[in-house]
Amino acid sequence: MDYSRGIGTQSKLEFTANELTGALGDSVTVLPLLVALAATTSVSLPHVLVGFGVFQIVWGIYYGMPMSIEPMKALIGLAIVGSLSYPELAAAGLLAGGVLLAVGKLGLVGQLQRVVGEPVIRGVQFAVALLLLEAAVGLSAGNVPVAVAGLAVVGCLALVGYRAASVLLILGLGGAAAVATTGMPTPRLPELALFPAGTPTLSAGALEGTVAQLGMTVGNAAIATALLCGDLYDRDVSPDALSRSMGATCLAAIPIGGVPMCHGSGGLAGKYAFGARTGGANVILGVGYLALALVATGALLAAFPVAVLGVLLVVVSLELARAAFEPVAGHRSLAIVIGVGSLGLAVNVGVAFVLGAIAFWVLSSRA
Repeated sequence: MDYSRGIGTQSKLEFTANELTGALGDSVTVLPLLVALAATTSVSLPHVLVGFGVFQIVWGIYYGMPMSIEPMKALIGLAIVGSLSYPELAAAGLLAGGVLLAVGKLGLVGQLQRVVGEPVIRGVQFAVALLLLEAAVGLSAGNVPVAVAGLAVVGCLALVGYRAASVLLILGLGGAAAVATTGMPTPRLPELALFPAGTPTLSAGALEGTVAQLGMTVGNAAIATALLCGDLYDRDVSPDALSRSMGATCLAAIPIGGVPMCHGSGGLAGKYAFGARTGGANVILGVGYLALALVATGALLAAFPVAVLGVLLVVVSLELARAAFEPVAGHRSLAIVIGVGSLGLAVNVGVAFVLGAIAFWVLSSRA
């Protein structure tokens, strides 16, 4: 089943087994982060899932390809570890959305990345990975046997080539345990309200998190994703167009209870690796998220095993760290990545980002 529509070039939507498996490739890091966020903050998981469902469908149809829709990992990670409350997260997301929309309109995305420097961006990724790993240890400490068993399952599946599937399996087992405790929830539509989880609150922490997130978003979600659109799908999508669509997504989703969202090269590559070739994967995944929103009750979330949540965060943190170091070349860049990451863990990500950008500029001017 397929049909075509034109967006710059001829594109189509297909609904096949490959599109279904490709859709799963983008949910490997998304769902664990959303469950962890809902378990540690006041965010409403049903509203968040509605946001992801709607914009998976919107951008899949608009771009006519398996465009990734992911949480803004720096901001979400800071909220999970307690550095940002949900109102601060919402304010940071709205601010980031406004900036992304503006710089996309003005064509400034490439210039921003050159000012910041890729090693600094990678350092922020590493800092978030370390913070999530720290949170994972705390969550797992309450039930060490369950955490060890979960890690053993993940390790065994990774050894036989099913690393991505292991995350979904652990998430499914945790969900099954929650259902066994609370019973099968009755499907229920999320309440229609403006800012249902809290009014945005702008703070120094929100500003610092926004600055750090924008560095990651410009490099990974705009520029790297635009390159992959050409490499994997032979599509000419500009970084500025991606910046505009991310800005519009944040500004539209957060008022209805969503969280800051972006595109991402990892999610795009994940969909491709699992077989997705058209925007049909987005439609399938979007419908899946909307279906989950109907049954993601607070009681079910409260019954989700905390130690299993810790296992999920370990996997996500290791994946973020891998992505941070994979493209790094040269001792100077490596030192910046490690320095920014370590400072982000010890102090905070905003300070690490600013000092890292200054160090990058000084070292580059001396080269």
